[in-house]
Amino acid sequence: AGMAGAFLMEIRRGTQSALLVLRYAAAELPSAPVEVSVCADSLEVRSGGSCDAAALPAGVRLAPSSCRGLRRLRGDGLHLRVRLHCPPPAADVVFTLRESLKPKKNYIFYCQSCGDIIVKDRKFLRVLPLPSENWSNLVEEWCCHPDPFARSTLHPQHDDCFLGDTFFLLNSGNESQVSESPRSKENTRVTCKRCKTMLGERVSSDTIKYYVTEVIIQPAEGSFSPIPRSQFVQSMVAQCLLELSSAKSTFRFTIKGDNGKTYILIWLLNSDTLLVESLGSSFSHSDFTLFGDILTPSSGPVGTWNAVKILYQPCIQCRNKELADAWENDMGVHALKFPSETCLELLLILGLSTTSLPPSLRRMNSFQVRNRFS
Repeated sequence: AGMAGAFLMEIRRGTQSALLVLRYAAAELPSAPVEVSVCADSLEVRSGGSCDAAALPAGVRLAPSSCRGLRRLRGDGLHLRVRLHCPPPAADVVFTLRESLKPKKNYIFYCQSCGDIIVKDRKFLRVLPLPSENWSNLVEEWCCHPDPFARSTLHPQHDDCFLGDTFFLLNSGNESQVSESPRSKENTRVTCKRCKTMLGERVSSDTIKYYVTEVIIQPAEGSFSPIPRSQFVQSMVAQCLLELSSAKSTFRFTIKGDNGKTYILIWLLNSDTLLVESLGSSFSHSDFTLFGDILTPSSGPVGTWNAVKILYQPCIQCRNKELADAWENDMGVHALKFPSETCLELLLILGLSTTSLPPSLRRMNSFQVRNRFS
């Protein structure tokens, strides 16, 4: 049976511990005494002669004797911490763009928003990672002579695909499936002919930069499989964060638009979180009306999500300007660039996720918390 008091359990695989939050309608406990039973594989709540129980997902087993810190927080409900009998299975390894694109295979590029074909059947002989965005600045530090690459540009040939942190570069050739609108002397916005969504920028006469949040790449022999927009944006941004934090040991990021403005500051906390939540409850899902596609776990009264936990600060309308300026000048902060419209979408997704959390879990050291970022 579904539980009258909805619950949220945040599990950390690394520490084999969990925080359990049991909430009730209007954030008020029933008038009758409440008895909460924590079993190895289930939760049970008794109140006023009624009994509600929920089985935990397979692989999640608690150590009931380790329960501690039971307390009631107004507006939240009951909080308690518990150890795990054994950690749940590890999350699937993030499937990155670098792994999905292979040389000598045919691919079709689709507009993520509408499914229109952007690049028809294309086979790459080389799929190569680009150096960091500021690589030319570092060359000046390495070389005692004038920069030997000063007049060189890293532009792909027709059979090349170059991968950056948040984009990939393709030789445009005779592609005509996109529209272009002049924006400045240097760059031209590239948009989808059908839905007019910005896909990237033309960086030279024969090179187009496509952002990973705007294009779906699939093998030519397959068929187009649409992915809900908010789910896709979350997935691609999470991939970028995890890949860069692993490769460069950096955990702070600025999300910038193609207009050069900073929209969000992100601090990556961990990627080993598993969320377990009772479904059909009103305390969380009502906040996701616009983005219901995010919350589609396995069927049943209890859902599970692998999550990347972050702290974030919005920077629109001059908010947090001093902090943003400090991060801008910090070598330990990595900038990620996306279309400005996508930055605003991401900020809305983050805000909706934050409001779904119990009030006491929404902020940490003045930053807002985002749990379901995967």
